[in-house]
Amino acid sequence: MKLLSVVVPSYNAEKFLRKNLDSLVKGGDEVEILVVNDGSKDGTLAIAREYEEKYPGIVIVIDQPNKGHGGGLNSGIAAATGLYFKCVDADDWVDEENYPVVMNKIREMHEAGTDPDLYLYDFIFDRVEEGTQHVESYKHTYPHNKLFSWDEVPHMKLHEYLMMHSMIYKTSVLRESGIVLPEHTFYVDNIYVYQPLPFVKSFYYTPNVPFYHYLVGRADQSVNFKSMDKNFDHQMRVFRRMTELYTMDQIQALGKHHARYVLHDLSSKTLLSIFFALIGNKKEKWEVCKQILMDWKARDPKLYKFIRHRTWVQVPMNIIRPLRSPIIVFFYKIYAKITGWH
Repeated sequence: MKLLSVVVPSYNAEKFLRKNLDSLVKGGDEVEILVVNDGSKDGTLAIAREYEEKYPGIVIVIDQPNKGHGGGLNSGIAAATGLYFKCVDADDWVDEENYPVVMNKIREMHEAGTDPDLYLYDFIFDRVEEGTQHVESYKHTYPHNKLFSWDEVPHMKLHEYLMMHSMIYKTSVLRESGIVLPEHTFYVDNIYVYQPLPFVKSFYYTPNVPFYHYLVGRADQSVNFKSMDKNFDHQMRVFRRMTELYTMDQIQALGKHHARYVLHDLSSKTLLSIFFALIGNKKEKWEVCKQILMDWKARDPKLYKFIRHRTWVQVPMNIIRPLRSPIIVFFYKIYAKITGWH
């Protein structure tokens, strides 16, 4: 039985893929590594096939036409046979020292019949341009080394939210949520985090075990400042999908503490989307975002009103507009530095 399925969406990743796979194969026979070659035009497929031949039954290659990061994740979720599921982007890698700790805990909990719906681990920002590392830790937020529920998750600030890099979902939870990510779209990790949350009932967090190395600072990354401006329409596509996934009534039916975090996550991602719309001082960008908000208001006024209050959208538009560039950009950069979105 495979305890963990790892999908590696890979597009023109020949410069990074070996480091990624060398770290992942350390998990041994209890891990399956699904390398999705997403229509690469370089040597990515050849490298993936090489590892598939060298590690039979562990590395599995899925070769498909280009569908983007979301399409790669969709293929991985559909093909996964592991009890748990993890996405590791081709330019990232896992910590070899902490890998056995993660696998031992999954095995231990499974043998005890206490599988959580979601494992949480700290992760590491590896900053290329600065040559530095920063550990993103949840040790002051979540209970340590125990199975816990939403009732034990405290109130969180808007810039405190779960990120894809910290999460190992139970595969059945992902599938139960019905998640199908949009293809040819950046920033689908926001949906990946948010959509399964209503189906998560239990957690386990191990502090001081950073597992995922997230490489940031490359010029071509979708999360750098210029790319976020350029790919504005991608973020709006994701934002619209998130506003349409659940109604306020559906969220409130989850229970007080569960609903509180789902609303918190949606609020945080709404604020990020508004920042996207304010970058570049282009009126047409704000109009696109505003239309999504107005459609949301018409469709579900109760949820819209809550999120509006939570994310400062209640500020009159005639005050927001004069604050558009450069002041908004200045505060955005500070916010991005704090949260890692740069």
